Amino acid sequence: MKSRRTRSQERLLQLLKQLNGEMSAQDLYVRLRELGQGMGLATVYRALEALRLEGVIQARTLGTGESLYSSTQKDRHHLNCIQCGRSLAIDDCPVHALEAQLSRSEGFQIFYHTLEFYGLCDRCQDGSPAPPQNHVHD
Repeated sequence: MKSRRTRSQERLLQLLKQLNGEMSAQDLYVRLRELGQGMGLATVYRALEALRLEGVIQARTLGTGESLYSSTQKDRHHLNCIQCGRSLAIDDCPVHALEAQLSRSEGFQIFYHTLEFYGLCDRCQDGSPAPPQNHVHD
C-alpha cells in the first residue's frame, strides 16, 4: 500500500513539475525559500529520496558528484564532462526498444531510464576555459 505524501514532498513534487529541467537539492531549497515555502535542507533531501523511491521523480548524478532532480515526465540522456561539469542533453534514445522488451519479458514496471556518458567536452580537450555552469539543467 502506497503511503500518503507529506506536505514537503508535495511542495517539492509540484516545484519539479513546474521546472523545465533539473535542479540540485540545494537549489530547490533556495527556490522554496524564495517562494515563501521554506523547509530545512535535511527535509528537502529526505523528501526527494522518498519521491525518488516512489518513482515520481528521478535523480541524475553528474561527474562532479552533484545530484540533479526532475519529475519523471520523460527519460533523460546526457554527455557529462568530468572536468568542468558541463552536461549536454542527447535527444535520441537508443534504448526504448530494450526498455519495452525488458518490461514484457521480465514483468518489470519501468518508471524511467537514464543514459549517461562521461568524458571530456570539446572545451576541456582544447584547454579552453569552460563557461560557468547554470544550476537548472535541461
